[in-house]
Amino acid sequence: MNIVVIALYHFTTLDDYKILRESLQQYCDKHGIKGSLLLAHEGINGTVAGTRQAMDELISYLFQDARFAGLEYKESLSEAMPFYRMKVKLKKEIVTLGVEGVDPNVCVGTYVNPLDWNTIITDPEVLVLDTRNDYEYEIGTFKNAIDPQTDTFREFPDYVAKHCDPSKHKKVAMFCTGGIRCEKASSFMLQQGFEEVFHLKGGILKYLEEVPAEESLWQGECFVFDERVAVKHGLEQGEYALCRGCRWPLSTKDKTSEHYEKGICCARCYDVLSPEKRKSLAERQKQTLLAEKRGEAHLGMSLKVAQRRKLEEKRALGAKIPHHLNRLTAKQEHK
Repeated sequence: MNIVVIALYHFTTLDDYKILRESLQQYCDKHGIKGSLLLAHEGINGTVAGTRQAMDELISYLFQDARFAGLEYKESLSEAMPFYRMKVKLKKEIVTLGVEGVDPNVCVGTYVNPLDWNTIITDPEVLVLDTRNDYEYEIGTFKNAIDPQTDTFREFPDYVAKHCDPSKHKKVAMFCTGGIRCEKASSFMLQQGFEEVFHLKGGILKYLEEVPAEESLWQGECFVFDERVAVKHGLEQGEYALCRGCRWPLSTKDKTSEHYEKGICCARCYDVLSPEKRKSLAERQKQTLLAEKRGEAHLGMSLKVAQRRKLEEKRALGAKIPHHLNRLTAKQEHK
């Protein structure tokens, strides 16, 4: 059974966002939905996954609140659950720019539908900015797009101050994964005096969903923030894997490096990992492989279940079990 993955966001004033957290967490837990949602005074943002029915019901549940009437969301499919748990978090911003007073609810750039995007970015008078981070840009971007070389979205305002000029760059077009970063960035740039600011409605994900591959100006794959790592045209899962040591997306070529160890490190981080970190990652990879043999998702298990499984494996090997852990396991088995 395919899992439906939904990336969603909406800028809207939520005075009661702290109260909303508990009810939304409970709703997702009840319906077996996993992923992450951020709530702030300025709105909601996140990616969640579940069955077709659960996702349809979640969207209906959100739409019951009039403040979410214009909520943007994009769907894709995954063969397996791409998240291990569900968390609803409270934040100061649903996407962190770090500049006070930037509010897309007050002013925002011009939305461009995916089918019209090629016309905008091939205009020689338009400055095309990728508002994502360096590791995202590296595995895929639009033709002729500029890489701001940022580690985080917080660095984007500084890039604009140093490299963009309202008197020179009369037209600016921006894009990001799902639309939220470039929407907020467009509000920021209008405040900085840029006259015509465009941004891709629905982000790269919507573009890859709607624009035929033969007409596409997208090059590479699109990084996504879940266990699929990246998607390509049609929102099919891509070829990239994730380095657990530094969280960098790895191509098939990257995985041929002599310094690549699955679940532990890659050529970027093999010589900077501390012994403690390397040991922790090695143990994590070991438990993941053991869980796969049992047909389970190790990282999705509760701490109690993980402890019990580890003790069972030690018993099977004849290892000596500490007395207090034996008592813990006995209590769990009778629950």
